[in-house]
Amino acid sequence: MGYGLIGLTPEIKGLADKSVEGYRIDPSLYTLYDVKRGLRDINGNGVIAGLTNISTINVDENGQGKLFYRGIDVEDIVNGFIKAKRFGFEETIYLLLFGKMPTATELEDFRKILVDARNLPTTFTRDIIMKSPSDNMMNILAKSVLALYSYDENANDITIPNVLRQCISLITLFPMLAVYGYHTYRYTRNGGSFFIHDPNPDLSIAENLLYMLRADKKYTELEARILDMALVLHAEHGGGNNSTFTVHVVSSSGTDTYSAIAAALGSLKGPKHGGANIKVALMFDDMKKNVKDWTDENEVKEYLKKLLHKEAFDKAGLIYGMGHAVYSHSDPRATVFKGFVENLSNEKGLHDEFNLYAMVERLAPQVIAEERRIYKGVCANVDFYSGFVYRMLGIPDELFTPLFAISRIAGWSAHRIEELINSNKIIRPAYKAISPVREYTDMENRMD
Repeated sequence: MGYGLIGLTPEIKGLADKSVEGYRIDPSLYTLYDVKRGLRDINGNGVIAGLTNISTINVDENGQGKLFYRGIDVEDIVNGFIKAKRFGFEETIYLLLFGKMPTATELEDFRKILVDARNLPTTFTRDIIMKSPSDNMMNILAKSVLALYSYDENANDITIPNVLRQCISLITLFPMLAVYGYHTYRYTRNGGSFFIHDPNPDLSIAENLLYMLRADKKYTELEARILDMALVLHAEHGGGNNSTFTVHVVSSSGTDTYSAIAAALGSLKGPKHGGANIKVALMFDDMKKNVKDWTDENEVKEYLKKLLHKEAFDKAGLIYGMGHAVYSHSDPRATVFKGFVENLSNEKGLHDEFNLYAMVERLAPQVIAEERRIYKGVCANVDFYSGFVYRMLGIPDELFTPLFAISRIAGWSAHRIEELINSNKIIRPAYKAISPVREYTDMENRMD
């Protein structure tokens, strides 16, 4: 208990126990009233709630997935960056915001805009980040975003030029907010040296992340390029994912940009969404402790069965990083990512660990099919390998989900603008009330 907040007292626990039964809903009622739980059908497909130009997710009859940014296959986008040997996240931001790939001149001009916008208000780092550190970097990000509202003279203006200005500022400031928040947290927890590196205007966003994070500012080209690729692959994923849908819902109310993005951060923080990459990494930590021979398929299979039977790791009954609401046989982001992961594991001398990940990716769908009743196939999602990559890059676990946010704010910004341009109605889905009508009882007639 702190800061005057009420503690979790026996009285509070007792009241919570009293409230539980009043909230329970019989699962059969969802079928009776044809309510799609989680806005999904029995196959896990999302209920259509809107239209979007920004990205497309296609799954063929074999369950193979394809992801398109503004109509362009993300695999082609990535391959184009590889072929040209250039960092691509800034180009991807431009594509999502403006609907087309930039020319060389347009990209150079846009990069200058990003650099010019990469300035925190005077004393912001000291007053907002350093004076009230948190053990969760997503909370630091959300707090910082809401604080920036107070520094914006046109914070409530939701005309498109002003919203675009705000979004560009947040996109380019997110890396600083996350890294500075982490350095403050690390220092207050562990002591030692404290450093804050200003971003280098000549570096890409991916390069600057490593540059600001590391005391010596050093990184290899492969490290920066793989981090850049991670940012590209996480930048956008349709309007129906939880945090992006949150942006649409909150933006439809007519609220300001800072409130909409802070709400999305709250969504992404959850372990069922952006926090899944940490869960994957921690699950593998536990697996490596309990599986003696990483090359023994039977031993690995037994561990995976224990996960499903709530006998291992966090006993949640889940194999983290496996399965997706849309993809059943391949997540194109994980497919693209896997080749880079293997290259990095070779550079870092961690090929045996990569082989363990690859084995689990192959065995987990088999084990899930044997142990669970499923309506569609199961495949590795983008979270499966991302935690492993971040660990190899020396990125602390506390920054895993903020890295997702640093990337996904590009998509959030595009969806906010799309909502403001195309919708004049607040999003308000219906809920079916199932509580019976009861008569009011006077106090003297109520039973304890």
